[in-house]
Amino acid sequence: MQAVAQCSVCTSRAAGGLLRKQTDFSLLRTNKSALRRGAACIRLLSISESVLLSKGEPGVQKLGQKRVGHGLAVPFTQQIENLSYDSLIIRAASVVTDNSSTLLSQTSLALVNALTDYSKAVQTRIIVQRRYLASLGKLTPSEEDLFLAAINAQRAEATDRLQECKRFETNWINSVNLCKMAAEAAQSSGADQASITVRASIQVAQSQVGEARKLAATADKKLAETKAEEIQRMAEYVAFLDGEEHEVHEAYLRED
Repeated sequence: MQAVAQCSVCTSRAAGGLLRKQTDFSLLRTNKSALRRGAACIRLLSISESVLLSKGEPGVQKLGQKRVGHGLAVPFTQQIENLSYDSLIIRAASVVTDNSSTLLSQTSLALVNALTDYSKAVQTRIIVQRRYLASLGKLTPSEEDLFLAAINAQRAEATDRLQECKRFETNWINSVNLCKMAAEAAQSSGADQASITVRASIQVAQSQVGEARKLAATADKKLAETKAEEIQRMAEYVAFLDGEEHEVHEAYLRED
């Protein structure tokens, strides 16, 4: 502090001299000497600060430290939260449950959409097939071929959608099992909220997939009824054709 005071006095004297007599060469020499003394004082002050920093004097903050309270310097490394193994496990369990829930959400969406597409394909096939059955005996050969081609196309579409449902259902079941294991791990590690959240996600996914499965089951039931109706209708149509042929044959014999 004495060096700082002396430096300040020397500097002020030099500046004052320069301002009062800028044209006085003799004073200029004196002021140059004063400036040199001021520069020496500044160098002395810098050296003193370096010594204080190296010795860790009280009131001086070291590099890599943060002042806390009344002049207490604490290393930055101590500012990081002191995490225990338990807290690290809880955080890891929460990450696992979050990722598992994301996987479950994506697989559920894929399965629901696949089941919906399958139901639509089956319903379209039923509509086309019933129109064909209602038109039996009224169609030209070309019109009948068009109906049969449309029915076969819808049958192939429904088959493809069903295979897609089976593939996505496998992924969905795996993701549900993964979420269940993640929920158990989270609960055992103390991450109760994460366990509750992922279990709720499982319930929502199961509800959504269950509704889509009901629609698909309803479509399958209607398709089975349509197939039974087709068998009956075709049997009646064949019997009708056989009866016509028998009547034509009898009429031919009577003419003979």
